[in-house]
Amino acid sequence: MKNLSQAEEIDEIRTLVRKSGLRSTSARITVIQFLRQATSPLTHAEIAEDLTPLGFDKATVYRNLIDLADAGLVKRTELGDHAWRFELRNPDEPEDAQHPHFVCTECGSVSCLHDVDLKPSQNKQWSQVGTVTEILLKGICHECEDN
Repeated sequence: MKNLSQAEEIDEIRTLVRKSGLRSTSARITVIQFLRQATSPLTHAEIAEDLTPLGFDKATVYRNLIDLADAGLVKRTELGDHAWRFELRNPDEPEDAQHPHFVCTECGSVSCLHDVDLKPSQNKQWSQVGTVTEILLKGICHECEDN
């Protein structure tokens, strides 16, 4: 991400939100700023925990996450635990671009595996199964292995 001043970042986000067809509100700008700083997909509860002290109630945060996901600015993913997680979508990637996620079965931490490129083999089994839309890897993270 570029090094922008606070005012430049807000202007950039305003433009991005407006281009998506949404009104540029303080809640949407704040949600996007928060997701820009995140290193992994976050649940609504995790995001609201940090944004409610700033004056945004949980319902407002949730509505804005859904609006931003519907507009294609945010990805909404369910990683097998029945909780939606949200992450900022890279505007330079196609809207349907996906990357794998790793979920620790011990602590529940989630990691994005952006630089992992998993390509289907030319094997006929892929076509027999269907279209793969998401890849989720589960295991034990290094932190839990060390404990």
